[in-house]
Amino acid sequence: MGSASVPAPAGGVVWGTATARWTLTATVLGSGTAFLDSTVVTVALPAIRDDLGTGLSGLQWIVNGYMVTLSALILLSGSLSDRFGRVRLFMLGVAVFALASALCTFAPTLEWLVAGRVVQGVGGALLTPGSLAILQAGFREQDRARAIGAWSGLTGVAAAVGPFVGGWLVQIGDWRLIFLINLPIAAAVLAIAWFKVPESRDAGASRRLDYPGALLGVAALGGITYALIQWGAVGAAPGVWTAAALGVLALAGFLLVEARSPNPMLPLGIFSSTAFSTTNAATVLIYGSLGPLLFLLVVYLQEVGGYSPVAAGAASLPITLMMLALSARSGRLAARIGPRPQLFAGPLLLATGFVLLSRLEPEAPYLTGVLPGVLLVALGLSTTVAPLTATVLASVGERRAGLASGVNNTFARGAQLIGVAAVPVLAGISGTAGEGAGANGSPAALAQGFGPAMLMLAGLCVLASLCAPALPRGRMPEAAEEAKPDASPRFCGVSGPPLRSCPGSRAGE
Repeated sequence: MGSASVPAPAGGVVWGTATARWTLTATVLGSGTAFLDSTVVTVALPAIRDDLGTGLSGLQWIVNGYMVTLSALILLSGSLSDRFGRVRLFMLGVAVFALASALCTFAPTLEWLVAGRVVQGVGGALLTPGSLAILQAGFREQDRARAIGAWSGLTGVAAAVGPFVGGWLVQIGDWRLIFLINLPIAAAVLAIAWFKVPESRDAGASRRLDYPGALLGVAALGGITYALIQWGAVGAAPGVWTAAALGVLALAGFLLVEARSPNPMLPLGIFSSTAFSTTNAATVLIYGSLGPLLFLLVVYLQEVGGYSPVAAGAASLPITLMMLALSARSGRLAARIGPRPQLFAGPLLLATGFVLLSRLEPEAPYLTGVLPGVLLVALGLSTTVAPLTATVLASVGERRAGLASGVNNTFARGAQLIGVAAVPVLAGISGTAGEGAGANGSPAALAQGFGPAMLMLAGLCVLASLCAPALPRGRMPEAAEEAKPDASPRFCGVSGPPLRSCPGSRAGE
C-alpha cells in the first residue's frame, strides 16, 4: 500500500496550493478520527455495558484494549514510517483502524469488541504520528509551522465535537454507530492519500528495527493491565498473579533488549538528562490521573447522576475548549519565565479540581456541582501541558526532539492505561465477584468509590508538582523556541501531550 504516482514538489509542498489542501485534509481527517474515537467511546460505555451485559472490568478493557497497543507501538511506528514511507504507513494505519472499526461495529460479544479495540490501537499507533510526519517532511520549511498549526487547531475541533457526536449517536440509535461512522471517513482519507498526497521517506533510516522491543512492550503493558483489571473483577486468583508475573518479566525483558539493541525503540541513555527524566515522571503522574477521571466521570454522571449520554459527554468539554484556547499562550509564558512555576502551579490546580469533584453529590446540578471542578482541571492542564512538552524537547536538543516527544507521548498514554486499570480497583469501585450490589461497578459502588478515586488522583497531581523544583531554573532556550506564536501547538490533546514528528531523529541516533 502506498501513494500512487504523486510527485513530491521540489523544495516541499507550498501553502495555499491544491496539494497543500489535499495533504492537510487527509492528515486532519485521519488523525481527527482517532481523536474523536477516543472520546466518543467513553460516552458510549454505559450503553455498551447494558447491551453486552458486562461490568466495570469489561468497560475498562474497552478503553485499555486500545491503549495497550497504541502505547506500545507509537515509538516503533515513527521508525517504520521513516523507512517504508510516511504516506504508506499513514494509509496502512487508516486501513487497519477502519477494519478494526468494522469489527467493533458488528461485535457480537465483549471479547470481539475488545479484540477490535486492540486492533484499533495498532491502527492509531501507525496513523497518529504519521499524520504529523507527513506535514513536517512534506511542506517546505517556511510553511511547515503554519501547516502543523492548522492541523493542530482542526484536530482540536474534532476532539471538542467528539462528546456531542458520541452522545447523539448513542441517543438516536445504537452505540455501534460510533464505530460505523469511521468507515466512510477512512475511505475518503485513503482515496485522498493515494491520489493526492506526495510520498516521503528517510533514505538514511536504519534497516534494523526493534521488533522484539515492541512485542515485549505490548506483553508488559498487556500483562500488567490484565492483572490489575482482573484483580478488581475476580480477586487475587492464580491467573491474576500469573499475568502480573508475566507482565513484570516482559518489562524486564524489554529493558534488557533496549539496553543491548543497536537500534533501540527506547534508547535508555536519553534518561541521563535530569530534566527529561523529571518531566516524564511528572507526565506519568499527571496523565495517570487524567485517564481515570475521563473514564469514571462520564460513567458516574450517567449511572449515578442520571445524565443523558450527550450531557455526560459534554461535561468534560470545557477541558478541551480551555486547552484549545490557552495552550499557545501557556507555552509563550513558559518561554518568558521558565517552566518551573507553571509545572509547580499547574498540577496543584489539577489537584484542587479533583478535590472539588470528590465532593460531587449524585443529584448535584452541573453548573454548581460538576463545572467548578472541571474548570480547575482544565486550567491546570492548560497551565501544565505546553511547558511540559517544551521542557521535554529542550532537555535533549533538536536532534533527538522527535524521539523525546514520542517517549513522552508513550509515557502519557501508558500512564492513562495503568491508571484506568488500577484506580477503580484501589477505590473499591471494581468489586470482586459475588459481592452483590457493590460488585462490578454498579451505581452503588460508583457512588461510594468516586470520591476516594478523585482524592487519589489529587494525590498524584500533588506528587507531580513536587517534580518542578528538580528542573533547571530560568528560561530554556529550546523551550522558548517551541513556544513562538508561529511554531507552538494551537491544541494540546487531552488524550496525550502533543506528538512532534522529527524526521531524522530516529531511535538509534
